[in-house]
Amino acid sequence: MWLLLYIFYVCISFKSIISIGLDKLNVPPEHVTYVFNAFPSLAKACLAEPKCIYKELTGLKRCWGYERECNRDDSYPVRPVCPGDHRGWVKTKEAQYDTFYTQADFGYVKEQIDDLMVMCEATFPDDTSLECSKYLRFCRGRNMMLNFTGLVGRGDNLRYKMDILGPGQIGGFCNFYSERLMKEAEHMSALQSWSPELVHFVKTPKKPIADGMCDVVINKPTYIMKLDATVNMYHHFCDFFNLYASLHVNSTHPSTFSKDNHILIWETFTYDSAFKDTFKAFTDNPIWDLKTFRGKVVCFKNVVLPLLPRMIFGLYYNTPLIYGCERSGLFHAFSKHIIHSLNIKLHPRNNDKVRVTLLSRGTTYRSILNEKAIIDALSKVEGYEVKRVVYDKTVPFLKQMEITHNTDVFVGMHGAGLTHLLFLPDWAAVFEV
Repeated sequence: MWLLLYIFYVCISFKSIISIGLDKLNVPPEHVTYVFNAFPSLAKACLAEPKCIYKELTGLKRCWGYERECNRDDSYPVRPVCPGDHRGWVKTKEAQYDTFYTQADFGYVKEQIDDLMVMCEATFPDDTSLECSKYLRFCRGRNMMLNFTGLVGRGDNLRYKMDILGPGQIGGFCNFYSERLMKEAEHMSALQSWSPELVHFVKTPKKPIADGMCDVVINKPTYIMKLDATVNMYHHFCDFFNLYASLHVNSTHPSTFSKDNHILIWETFTYDSAFKDTFKAFTDNPIWDLKTFRGKVVCFKNVVLPLLPRMIFGLYYNTPLIYGCERSGLFHAFSKHIIHSLNIKLHPRNNDKVRVTLLSRGTTYRSILNEKAIIDALSKVEGYEVKRVVYDKTVPFLKQMEITHNTDVFVGMHGAGLTHLLFLPDWAAVFEV
């Protein structure tokens, strides 16, 4: 039986590889080799396809850093450095590096993968399955049922609520390890874990999809997201960054790095944000909210509950960074992924001047009092090309990113606006006031 199931999943995985198509692979060219090594069948498909432009990237020994057989020398080339003193935190320099790598780099992804536990075990392909990392921070499931009939009459102001689902309104047909799930449900908070939702998980008497329990069946992979404050770039990019990290935790087949999926926002507010174009780096489809399925029983063939923005010791709002280290391959890869996916261009230089961009904030507590004097002084330096920018609603967000990405020195007041430093070119410097 297990051999037949294994063959079935291998066949499904191979079909997924072929069906997404190399043209739908949504990663920067410099990341393609990592995907090829993770999915050799995709590399073979490239070699067999005359029009594949990535042939030279097959056969290279590269890995992200979280794979089981990944050596440090072959891992993502942007790695932490720890020039600062480590005394008082860890006993050795190596322990300092390893701690930082686990806290703020691909080591965090590896920790989530290593912690994955089966909560709901499938016996047959059309059964439900669910596995989660520790404290239910990240989960993924197949053939799962979510019942949204309880949302009828509750209005359109549901955000940060812990009672979207009630008892029995999430579940599936499987061998359900309820005690194991409840043991991990300690972080009972809206943006810390998926505990508020999963404590209501039940074993259903029928197979949700195969036995017709659903009003709606979603065939494409779906990422359900609980968002932080969407009006603030720092906080909203906690959402985007954790979604990107979750792609890696979930990287079981190449469709993970495709934009042919759905995103469901876990609230009834219609999603809008000055930074909403960033979602185009992850999906080609419209963003859903809970109003989309109010009053319906919805079944998902593939569903991911991603890492959340305010996890205890999470990324990046509550990251307890060890002293003395800097640089993160995971953050660097995120930057490259967003810049590539949103087609943010790096313009050719037409002179040798250092491009200085000063971000001016039009708020009470983020203004630089002598801003004009600074601009005037910098403009007198022959080797500088100085630009003052105000990133407000009159400047489209993708244009803001383009300006930032074509900057050598970025100057700004401490605050959420400096989240733009994520999209500076690799050689750029930041001057924080």
